[in-house]
Amino acid sequence: MTDRAGRNSAAAWGVTGWVSGVLVLLVALPLVAGSRLPDRLATHWDADSGRPDSSMPLWAASLFPALIWAVAAVTVALVWRRARHASSGGAGGWVGATLGFGGAMLLGGQASVVRANLDHADWREADSMTGYVVVTLVAATVVGGVALLASRRTPVVAPEADRPTLEVPAGERVVWLSRTSNPWLHATAAATGVVAVGAVLAGFGGLIGGEAALLAGPFALASVLVLGFASVQARVSARGLEVAFGPLGWPARRWAVGDIASARVETRTPSQVGGWGYRLSGLGTTVMLRSGECLVIRTGHGKDFAVSVDDAERGAALMNSLNAQCSS
Repeated sequence: MTDRAGRNSAAAWGVTGWVSGVLVLLVALPLVAGSRLPDRLATHWDADSGRPDSSMPLWAASLFPALIWAVAAVTVALVWRRARHASSGGAGGWVGATLGFGGAMLLGGQASVVRANLDHADWREADSMTGYVVVTLVAATVVGGVALLASRRTPVVAPEADRPTLEVPAGERVVWLSRTSNPWLHATAAATGVVAVGAVLAGFGGLIGGEAALLAGPFALASVLVLGFASVQARVSARGLEVAFGPLGWPARRWAVGDIASARVETRTPSQVGGWGYRLSGLGTTVMLRSGECLVIRTGHGKDFAVSVDDAERGAALMNSLNAQCSS
């Protein structure tokens, strides 16, 4: 898997999880609260008076936002696909921001509609939406901004030159870059994230109490932690080795060239290192996202650090060449 393919794979999993989760929550939220809602739901409010002036049946209020989201997601997917074929690095950032902002706006709007109509016998008695709209807009802006940062973290890769021996000419900068992601960890992060968002929306919509809504905390934490170690990027350059985690490339571990005694390639499996993710074992520290080839460095203190990335042999060779230059 090339670095570009790895980024696309991780992005595809993230987009799929987000689109699916938003779609499910948009449909489910009004249906779950159906026994506490009027037959028709207020869905539009007059800008001057702040009172509801239009309504929809419960089924329509559930499906209409989901339909809007489905059409928007398909449109964005087509734009994303075109951008990938055109090798447009900037388009991915706006795709992520659009999906993040749009999905959060629809979810917040749906939760606000449910909250405003909750426990009213007639849709004309629904509460004002002004406060809910402000909260939704702020939350959607934050989500869109985070998605933009994550999508735009696409490092510049050095051009692939013919370097059969990986000799580094004096004064020339050479960079090796590889990335790996684990689809199962991405799916786990998406599942726990959907549960966390669902709990927050249920609390925002008044379906559950504040104490119950606190259940979102552990699921949100689990989602962030799993997502943070569902992908990894290794970079070898004149500065040494950098191993960055997650879609934002944080946290990251770095070693200067002089701190690395040697680099090699090993084949490792999850059973050897004790499982998936960031593992400590008798083999040292291993970032295990898939079985097989790993780049392994030995530090000046005699400790080993391994990361499961493709093309590890070239990365190790470059690391050793840079180390030799530093020592000479």
